Amino acid sequence: MLLKTPFRALDLWRQLLLPCPFPGIWRYLYRLALGVLLLPLFVAAQCLHWLGFAVDELLFRGYRKVEVRHPVFVLGVPRSGTTRSHRLLAEDPRFTTFSTWECLFAPSISERYAIRAAAALDRRLGAPLHVLVGWLERRVAGALDEVHPISLAAPEEDYLALLPVLCCFVLVIPFPQANWLWRLARFDRDLPATEQRRFIAGYRRCLQRHLFVHGPDKTLLSKNASFAGMAHSLARAFPDSRIVVCERDALQVIGSQFNALAGARRLCGLAADEPRFRDQLLASLEFYYRNLDTLKRELPASRCFVLAAADLARAPEEQRARLYRQLGLGAPPVSATPSGPSASAGAAAGIHRPVAQPPLARWGLQASELRRRFGPWCRAEARL
Repeated sequence: MLLKTPFRALDLWRQLLLPCPFPGIWRYLYRLALGVLLLPLFVAAQCLHWLGFAVDELLFRGYRKVEVRHPVFVLGVPRSGTTRSHRLLAEDPRFTTFSTWECLFAPSISERYAIRAAAALDRRLGAPLHVLVGWLERRVAGALDEVHPISLAAPEEDYLALLPVLCCFVLVIPFPQANWLWRLARFDRDLPATEQRRFIAGYRRCLQRHLFVHGPDKTLLSKNASFAGMAHSLARAFPDSRIVVCERDALQVIGSQFNALAGARRLCGLAADEPRFRDQLLASLEFYYRNLDTLKRELPASRCFVLAAADLARAPEEQRARLYRQLGLGAPPVSATPSGPSASAGAAAGIHRPVAQPPLARWGLQASELRRRFGPWCRAEARL
């Protein structure tokens, strides 16, 4: 993956300077100004991470010997309850999972140790840096809280740790012509076997680094909605893994997903209803559903648990207990967050709070066509 990264970075610049289709002069100038300001900072941060990886190979090479035993992968189409499922499971101290700050600022072992040392020094000085970071976090995350609550210390999708190799699917929001990312979304179908093995090997290194820091005795808990397209590859690469498949009605997912991305697209100077982006996203969502369906048929019940969003919202503790029994995870911990109707309304941290969704027609979508295309996955909760 490393060898392709410089060429991918050049393609990001190409999309910024020579966009196709052309977004209009004002949007183009806005994107250009934003990109010239932020893209060099982003590239510099990834270069710093690569320096951290190099230090890891010199000082902490033992991480390569860490075994990823019995990992639990939380998968599902976006907006299907993966975040809440992940954070509910992460309450168990037997699990270890990536936090937001680890994904974004310290994907390497050396960076994590350096930040921990800086945090310890800051505490000795009265925690002024901690106060500043907390203030900045509230300012930045506040605008996203209605859609996807964010906290630097909260469990987060570890695909963000793939930003240094530009293989994090979130990059399609500002760079929708990053074709390699759309291929990653259809990983099990569109990538040759050699590329699949190379990617999985790189992802395994990310997990090994994490376990090296947090303890190889921990069980790795991972949540990635965008990994639904590589569900079969994950199941093969980690044959002792357990997989939680989150499900939600397809029309609700599509409306929620487009609504969630609209603001981010506008912030990046892109039209929320651009046809090529819309069609690529729908194709990816359809493949996610199909890929997870075949996975459920192929895996034994001891390795796969299907969790409906409605069931999770109604009775999270009951669903967690069922999940633990079916996957052989032992006794679940006592929840630190509220359960029942109040929790389903958004009282517990990490829940996608319901927001008003504009009609699907706003993005050029027709409900009748979507029902025809996504029919098997409409009213999914009612079928489970």
